[in-house]
Amino acid sequence: MGDVEIQEEKEEEFTEKLIKLNRVAKVVKGGRRFSFSALMVVGDKNGRVGIGFGKANEVSEAIRKGVEDAKKNIVKINIKGSTISHEVYGKFKSGKVILKPASPGTGIIAGGPVRAVVEQAGIKDILTKSLGTNNAINVVKATMNGLISLMDMSDVLQNRGKTFKELFG
Repeated sequence: MGDVEIQEEKEEEFTEKLIKLNRVAKVVKGGRRFSFSALMVVGDKNGRVGIGFGKANEVSEAIRKGVEDAKKNIVKINIKGSTISHEVYGKFKSGKVILKPASPGTGIIAGGPVRAVVEQAGIKDILTKSLGTNNAINVVKATMNGLISLMDMSDVLQNRGKTFKELFG
């Protein structure tokens, strides 16, 4: 019973943000049937962030499904202080995003979908540029791919099979 309560508390520490809400119409004999899709991002503003997509006939249901999906897709991101450790390029289909570290006090220089993901991840100083498409879904997935590919020093050393002393004496 105690484990279940801890699980619920961890889920509540995430904040949710709606990135895009889309209404689609299906034409049927009696008129138009509307359906909604919601692109959501959840994060703890401390290096953990996830994106989700929900579809339903009602807005609130689509948002709920999007949040559920986002909580299933949470990843840990390497943050160095208030920014990222190095410049990175994220790509998903035709969505391309450049993410650059920035000095403290710069703030988040980013467009809509990228800004939402970066804020939820807990990054406070970053420079970004979105290239290619302005489709919110592809831009958000490109941003996530970029953030996932961030490495810190221990990752690089492990990939090279070296120790800190071997590299820096």
